[in-house]
Amino acid sequence: MTFQLDQFLPYRLSVAAAQVSRRFAAFYEVEAGLSVPEWRVLSHLNHSGAVSVRDINQRVNLDKPAVSRAATRLQEAGLLRKSGHGSDRRLIVLELTDEGRALMVRLGEAAARFQAELLAELGEDAEAFNRALNRLSPPTI
Repeated sequence: MTFQLDQFLPYRLSVAAAQVSRRFAAFYEVEAGLSVPEWRVLSHLNHSGAVSVRDINQRVNLDKPAVSRAATRLQEAGLLRKSGHGSDRRLIVLELTDEGRALMVRLGEAAARFQAELLAELGEDAEAFNRALNRLSPPTI
């Protein structure tokens, strides 16, 4: 049997994830001018509250420089603020501003609608698909 990339599950998952991510990225780029790293940083902060760049780096599958660049752009846009960590002066703590929280309310509602549309596309397979994903990669946030 010859190896076929288009039948290789890790490849297919990667392609599907990239396609779905691009679909939603197009929305938040138009709606709020956000890049993928900026969206991930805002989303994580919206869920977690104030955290370090290192924590975000570990949770959102972005390297530290990408998180730092996104945080700088978001700070310049008034969506988050940076401060020093109380006990570790090497760490920078990020948190949403009121404007950032308001944006995430709006984008969070859009994300919920987008997810509902994806689940509708999957139809009766949606529940089984979600269980399979949870076995491969349990939610961490």
